[in-house]
Amino acid sequence: MTKSELNKYKHVLEAKQAELVQLVRNRDGIAIEKSPDALDEVQHAAERELAIRNLDRESNLLRNVRAALRRIDEGSFGVCLHCEEDISPKRLAAVPWTAFCIQCQEIADRNQGDSADNLDELLVNAA
Repeated sequence: MTKSELNKYKHVLEAKQAELVQLVRNRDGIAIEKSPDALDEVQHAAERELAIRNLDRESNLLRNVRAALRRIDEGSFGVCLHCEEDISPKRLAAVPWTAFCIQCQEIADRNQGDSADNLDELLVNAA
């Protein structure tokens, strides 16, 4: 991968990181609100649950973006962490924070419900 391509990905990832940091800092939606009406309580709880799920998703994405920036600094960006093959340019353009090639990602997604140990074992067997 050329230096200019790496710089392009680095700028995209840094912009995404800044966006996610702002989203993760906003925790207004998870405040517990008391209401005399039981229906309002249920509504507030559902809204809070949605806000927590969004915060969790954004936090995970932020971790992935930061890991991709570290891989750029270490010189391993664009290489699958599992099979060590190059990740396709189309995949990197679509998901620059990805750590896996499409084949290894599909295996990980299929087995997402399994424990981390089983996932590692499946990835080892797939390679």
